[in-house]
Amino acid sequence: MNRYDGVDLRLNVPHSARMYDYYLGGCTNFAADREAAGHALAVAPWVRAAARANRAFMHRATRALAHAGIDQFLDIGTGIPTSPNLHEIAQGVDPRARVVYADNDPIVLSHAQALLTGTPEGRTAYVEADVTDPGRLLDAPGLRDTIDLDRPVALSLIALLHFVPDASGAYGIVEHFKSALAPGSALVISHVTPEFTPEDVDRVVRVYAAAGTAVQARSRAEFTRFFDGWTLLEPGVVPTPAWRPAPADPPVTAADAAQYAGVAMAL
Repeated sequence: MNRYDGVDLRLNVPHSARMYDYYLGGCTNFAADREAAGHALAVAPWVRAAARANRAFMHRATRALAHAGIDQFLDIGTGIPTSPNLHEIAQGVDPRARVVYADNDPIVLSHAQALLTGTPEGRTAYVEADVTDPGRLLDAPGLRDTIDLDRPVALSLIALLHFVPDASGAYGIVEHFKSALAPGSALVISHVTPEFTPEDVDRVVRVYAAAGTAVQARSRAEFTRFFDGWTLLEPGVVPTPAWRPAPADPPVTAADAAQYAGVAMAL
C-alpha cells in the first residue's frame, strides 16, 4: 500500500525512519530503504551496531529519569515503533507516566496506534508535528491534553538533530523547547559525530544525501552546545554506549557507535 489516509507514503523512495528500522532488524521497510541501508552498511559496517547502541541509550536514559521522579515525557522524532518503546520503559517504572510522541512522518503516523497502548494508570498520545516548528508542536492539542508543561518534562531528541542542519536553525529550535519547559525538566539527546571515524561518517552522510536526506554530523563541542544553560548529568557527554552502561548491553566501541549522548537538567 503506497498511501495512508490520503497521504502518499512514497515507498519507492528511501526514508531515514525505515532505514533505521532495517538496521534494528524491523520489518517496516521496503526495497528502496533496504537498498539505501545496504549502501550505508557497505561503507560503514558499524551502522547497525550504532543504531542498536542508540536505542539502548534511550532505554537507559528514560529509565534513569523515571526513577528520578519524572513522570512526563515528550519524544520528538519518534520513528517507527520498536518495542520496547519509550512509554513501555517509562511506565514500567511508573505506571502513571504520561508520554507524548511527535513526528512529521506519515509512515510513523500509519503505525502510531502501536504507540498508544500504555498502562491504564498512565496515558500516551501521538501528535503529527515537525521539530522545525516548535511553537506549533508545543501548542498541539494532543500534547496539551496529555502533559502539563508547568511540571517537569523529559524531552527526548534521540538521533534527530543530525537531520536538522545549522541552516535550519537547529540550536534555536532546541532553545525554544528548553525555554518552554519547567525547572526540573530534562533534555536527552544523541547525535552522529565525525570525531571517531571521520571518513566512514562522511561516506554515510553522502549515502543519505543521495537518498534525499541531509545529515550534519557534529563535533563534541557542537553537540554539547545544545545543552547550554542546563546541568549535564554524570557521566556528561560521552559516546552512546558509555552513558551509564548496563551489564546486559552488548559491548560497542565509540568508533562503532559514532554518536555522542547526553542528558541534562534544568535546575
